[in-house]
Amino acid sequence: MLTIIQQVVFVLLAGFSIWFFIKNMKRIRRNIFLGKKEELNDDKPTRWRNVLLLAMGQKKMFKKPLVAVMHFIIYAGFIIINIEILEIILDGITGQHRMFAPFLGGFYTFLINCFEILAALVLIVCVVFLIRRNILKIPRLVTGQLSMGWPKMDGNLILILEIILMGLFLKMNAADTVLQAMDAPHYTQAGPFVVSSLLTGFFESFSMNTLIFFERTFWWLHIIGIFFFMNYLYYSKHLHIILAFPNAFYSRLTSMGQMTNMTAIQNEIKYMMQPELAPTAEAAQTEPQRFGAKDATDLSWKSLLDAYACTECGRCTDACPANQTGKKLSPRKIMMDTRDRIQVIGENIDKNGEFVDDGKTLLNDYITVEELRACTTCNACVEECPVSIEPLSIINELRRYLVMEESNSPTEWNLMFGNIENNMAPWKFSPDDRDAWAND
Repeated sequence: MLTIIQQVVFVLLAGFSIWFFIKNMKRIRRNIFLGKKEELNDDKPTRWRNVLLLAMGQKKMFKKPLVAVMHFIIYAGFIIINIEILEIILDGITGQHRMFAPFLGGFYTFLINCFEILAALVLIVCVVFLIRRNILKIPRLVTGQLSMGWPKMDGNLILILEIILMGLFLKMNAADTVLQAMDAPHYTQAGPFVVSSLLTGFFESFSMNTLIFFERTFWWLHIIGIFFFMNYLYYSKHLHIILAFPNAFYSRLTSMGQMTNMTAIQNEIKYMMQPELAPTAEAAQTEPQRFGAKDATDLSWKSLLDAYACTECGRCTDACPANQTGKKLSPRKIMMDTRDRIQVIGENIDKNGEFVDDGKTLLNDYITVEELRACTTCNACVEECPVSIEPLSIINELRRYLVMEESNSPTEWNLMFGNIENNMAPWKFSPDDRDAWAND
């Protein structure tokens, strides 16, 4: 009877957790596709290569090898150890215990030992990362928005949660090992386990019933922690664990720094140079087009995916020359602000059925003109990002709106614009005199 109750409770818990996770993922997908269309389906082999190297292999992280290795341990641990969740879920549904052990034999023990070694390494690395954040206070991890409030708490919370989950996994196996030695009913012979065996001394003095209570408690807390972690990702920067893969696949494959010209503007220039190509007044009637981006929904869906995939690691801001000279620009903040804004827009739609103007926009209310002006468009932020997001794409679109919609640009830029319009070059020389400097 107790086993049946456990199965029913587990199925209900798993069902609710999976439903809530899917609901939130659909909401994120909806928010991302509130952005403008952009075709990014060409050259599939290169895109899958990016998934393997950037998302799976974390290639760009290895510019700093020590940190990269530690991060890879956590990442590999998260992916590989959670393979065991499949068995835990099936055990919970069927009421069995270590149902794969009889089929895999010694290979099962080998797998669990690999998982345990990884779990121990993950635990150690998480402690090191907590020390780096809270005692050593690595500058890029404790400056700006990451120095206060939710972003700071989120980074610590996820590390503590990982430590708890790995600890529960090892203690569950330790209690299980002792129960196997006692030939307890229902506990399949699957040991010995290399790491948890070191913890068995804490459990050997307890009775069988007490040990079963401990093992079941650790089992339940572990799976509840996994379900909690799965749904916590929606509220956390660690959403990149999932979104790094589609973000790598849909990376822009054009040369770094290549800007996308607006077709409407190109046509205006073309018609000015060749009036005979201009369409008739009737054919030219189209919906008015916004130049650049004022709000998050004016950005490409890829830029919104970038915002959700941002790891908030701060490498972009750390490499930004404008930020290094004391200016307000922080590429990390650009991504966090974009994500916050599209999230607010999504919540607005959920509440009202459609977007109701809230009197705010990404430009000015979240990202200031001063920040945008500071960008040198050097691409250092894009080069440094471990998951290849592009803060510069968002910055360029917002600046394009400022210049083309609001005529808001520095005096030096206006002089350059006038020269280009009148002289076809940034300099104040007529085209006929442009090579006069070479006469002597």
